Amino acid sequence: MTFKLAASLLVSFALDDFPTCGAARRLQDAGEFGNRWCTALEKFRYIGRPKKVNSGKTMALLDWPGKSAPEGGIEHPAFYHMIDVAAVAECLLGALSISVERKAFYVLAAGLHDLGKISASFRDMLGEGKPQSAGRHWEVTEAFLCEFDRHLASIAEDVSCRHDLYAAIAGHHGRPPVQESFDRMIRAAGREAKPDALAALKALIALWPEACFDLPGDEVAAQTWWLPGLIAVADWLGSNPLYFPPVAPGPGAKDYLDVARGKAAAAVRQAGLDLPAVSQAPVIPEDWSLRPMQQAAQVISLPDGPALALIEDETGSGKTEAALILAQRMMLAGKGAGLFFALPTMATANAMFDRCADLVGRLYETAPSLALAHGRAGLSHRFRELIRASRSPAQPSCTEWLADDRRRALLANVGVGTVDQALLSALPVRHAMLRHYALSQKILIVDEVHEMGDPYMVEELGHLLRLHRRMGGSAILMTATMPMDLRARLCRAFGCAPPESRAYPALTVAGHGQITDLPPVKTRGPVRVVRLPERDAALGLLQQAAAEGAAALWVRNAVDDAIDAVQALRARGVDAGLLHARFALCDRMRHEQRALATFGKAREDRPGRVLVATQVVESSLDLDFDVMVSDLAPIPALVQRAGRLWRHMDRRPAGGRPCAAPVLHVVSPDPGDVADRLWLRRVLDRGAFTYSLDLQWRAARALFAAGQIDAPDGLRALIEEGLSGGTLPEALAQAEEDRIGQGFAQTDLAQQNLIDLSQPYRGIKGFADDADFPTRLGVEQRVLVLARRAEAGLVPLDADSWTVDSRQRSEISAAARRLNGLPLPDQSAPEIAAVKRDWPEWLQTRLTLCPVAEDGTICEGLSYDPEAGLILGSSR
Repeated sequence: MTFKLAASLLVSFALDDFPTCGAARRLQDAGEFGNRWCTALEKFRYIGRPKKVNSGKTMALLDWPGKSAPEGGIEHPAFYHMIDVAAVAECLLGALSISVERKAFYVLAAGLHDLGKISASFRDMLGEGKPQSAGRHWEVTEAFLCEFDRHLASIAEDVSCRHDLYAAIAGHHGRPPVQESFDRMIRAAGREAKPDALAALKALIALWPEACFDLPGDEVAAQTWWLPGLIAVADWLGSNPLYFPPVAPGPGAKDYLDVARGKAAAAVRQAGLDLPAVSQAPVIPEDWSLRPMQQAAQVISLPDGPALALIEDETGSGKTEAALILAQRMMLAGKGAGLFFALPTMATANAMFDRCADLVGRLYETAPSLALAHGRAGLSHRFRELIRASRSPAQPSCTEWLADDRRRALLANVGVGTVDQALLSALPVRHAMLRHYALSQKILIVDEVHEMGDPYMVEELGHLLRLHRRMGGSAILMTATMPMDLRARLCRAFGCAPPESRAYPALTVAGHGQITDLPPVKTRGPVRVVRLPERDAALGLLQQAAAEGAAALWVRNAVDDAIDAVQALRARGVDAGLLHARFALCDRMRHEQRALATFGKAREDRPGRVLVATQVVESSLDLDFDVMVSDLAPIPALVQRAGRLWRHMDRRPAGGRPCAAPVLHVVSPDPGDVADRLWLRRVLDRGAFTYSLDLQWRAARALFAAGQIDAPDGLRALIEEGLSGGTLPEALAQAEEDRIGQGFAQTDLAQQNLIDLSQPYRGIKGFADDADFPTRLGVEQRVLVLARRAEAGLVPLDADSWTVDSRQRSEISAAARRLNGLPLPDQSAPEIAAVKRDWPEWLQTRLTLCPVAEDGTICEGLSYDPEAGLILGSSR
């Protein structure tokens, strides 16, 4: 009888009914012999039944390769790899407060991600290099899932819902799979592959039988965006042979899963993705004296669910520490498990990283992973010091796995980077969903929000906030000079009513509460504003200030004007330095360090020196000046610049300064005397075109009428008046119309570029290179790599050999419209081609290698001076 049952069971295999068939149950009841038969056949089922293929080779489930075998090694079965990835996903999901059924569904989805590797075309690609002409393996995964849909009916009732989820599962390689003919893909996979793929699917379902997508249908779209990111991260780790070395076919699914779970836990920990418990202890050391905004962050009430907080306070008021206090409270309330600081530039990101690296460890019971996320993070000395192969239990650190890729850096417990890294999650670029997954578990902290106020970036930032909220994310926005209109737009984008109060400073939890009765902090007091009618007046004032021992600054709107100004000051015998963005990175870093030493927090009281700089000093460097001159600019920029005037009063009180009071001298024509559109050009030359003319006129009118910058009490009124107050002179009306028209065009372009939140992952259009969907607009830049000639050929500007770091340190950017008309070096020249052939192909076309002669000449009309920067035209 037992043999008859066993035979019946073999027949049931052919009908794909095991292990639910009655024959299996009766065989298990047939005593010890029957149990041995059942156990053997179950293992046989997991491993796969033998099949004859055209080549004469016998195939079984564990014979389908998942990766190429290392030299002299064994192939890791695709089925084992699927379990590896599922086990990693299980670890990553461990801390999420979601139902058992949905967690099991996510894990099962991760396991099914490479079902399409059970395919003759994939096997032939690995073994013989044949192209997968009918569809790549992740696309075959979707075809198989749709083919086996009836076996997955229990995960979701709605067929279209399941199909959207299948596309998300298959789309873990950075974009949705291309929807070709599923029948053609399955035929190309081979006749022997389909039964084994179904066997793999059933085996995985048996490992997580409770899997169910227990969310309403209207949440499917959001989930299909998040799921590919989870699977991509799990696949990254599960594919790493350091964590999951190849295993020979043998163990059954359940036995192998037990082993994979142990490896997964170690991999997640070693990669820096485990989540330390949030600390109950204060994030700010007890010996610190908390400022009013920081005290408010300790007590403001938080709503249930996602929250948007706005910290509006003047420069130097301790907004960063207030944000950390608030973020810790949000994490303790279950609103996130980590942080990501988003800054407007790489320089501000570096400064924030240096500032918070010593504090973020206090957020957790054990040291978190900490990463810097932008294209030149490797050049940060502080970041390099934190990178190590394994996690440090004593202090924040970054594993080599996280540091290897700026997308991975977003996965660290605490990340600091440019806002572009976050905005890419809202654009249809490769691996946008990975970024979205990484951010969804974090409190998003956006600093210097006022610098992201152009129409294109505002639309992007609002979209990012909507995207973040719909997966339960919370955010904190920090600013010193955010206009009320921008504040309202961002609140509405997050789905909250904007605050009506005009009070400043203010701590707001949008739609929930606000604290405005913040006690005043003793500062420098109001900054008087004085107009300088022309350039020579500024030169004379700065010459006198330097003679009196002052630390003085002139902020110019244009690089060429800054170069001219420093040359004019030096001609007058003034000790003057220069800082702008048109230096090679190695020289810019050197000039920044010199500026910090001369004008920074710990500077001498009376250095008797002048710094001429562009907008790079507005936010990224902690500088303190006694005397300041600025070209006319919009009010928010002028307020930021004035934040560097008499900054550290605790170190240098009024009595120790070489001048009686803080004064902002603004180079500007009279706003009451506007004859034509050349009103500003006659005074500022090239700097007149940096900002919109109507905003500069309004800034001049508001600022000179007020006569002072009264922070914090008068800032809100000054900002609003400087952006929309007064009747514009007729001669400047066209400038306003042009700005408004350009704003509409930018908003429209952003709306075209951003991913459609109403669509599931399958429906998103785009996914070309990042450059096709920029995170910001502006003057198109061209990147040069400066080199010098040596005996061995061309070498980087400040190094003897080519590495990623030395190349980046030699890079410099300038407006493409000014460079394109110049006879730049021929990139096919032998000495240039010899260097560029070792660069990635995409860099070879993006970067222009430029040898610099000993006298600084690059080509006619272009030269480079380490003390002046890139010089275009006759400014040299």
